[in-house]
Amino acid sequence: MKLKQLETLLGDLQQFTTPKVELEQYPTGPHIASRLLYTAENSFDDISNKVVADFGCGCGTLGVAAALLGAELVIGTDIDPQSLEIASMNAEDLELDIDFVQCDISNLGWRGQIVDTVVMNPPFGTRKKGIDMDFLFVALKVASQAVYSLHKTSTRDLRFDVPQLYKFHKKKEVDIAVDLWRFVPKRSQVKDN
Repeated sequence: MKLKQLETLLGDLQQFTTPKVELEQYPTGPHIASRLLYTAENSFDDISNKVVADFGCGCGTLGVAAALLGAELVIGTDIDPQSLEIASMNAEDLELDIDFVQCDISNLGWRGQIVDTVVMNPPFGTRKKGIDMDFLFVALKVASQAVYSLHKTSTRDLRFDVPQLYKFHKKKEVDIAVDLWRFVPKRSQVKDN
């Protein structure tokens, strides 16, 4: 699939109607989502024919992109049931088979490296300090191949568009500088007997 086609499909997805500020819910825009997944697939072969988890999936944008790029299995996790409903509808609208799990990332309960790749746009930690690192810690435990994660920064050129969603937002839209990180987890050691 071409990058522009992927971005167009992601641009048609439903997004939050009533985002929850305490969960730092912001939609992952089609521009940044398409580039994240396109890079993961075309530069590193981390998506097609792989088991991909989308942590804090929200409306499912990253997971949908992974499925569109040929992931063998996509699992989206989120603490918010309303977000999972939207994500499920987005997958259904595109006739994609994505599994969704409602859970708090700190209580996920997965053991070992059971997915190949984790993609995520975790909360930046502006409401709950360190929550982004909690997501990253769990992702590195369960991914065998790679973890892709967006993190807030003030020194880079990659921009994340944040629309005016909450009453305390003064501007119609703001660009937040973010870094896209690719982490390669330490592989589990197998003992020879």
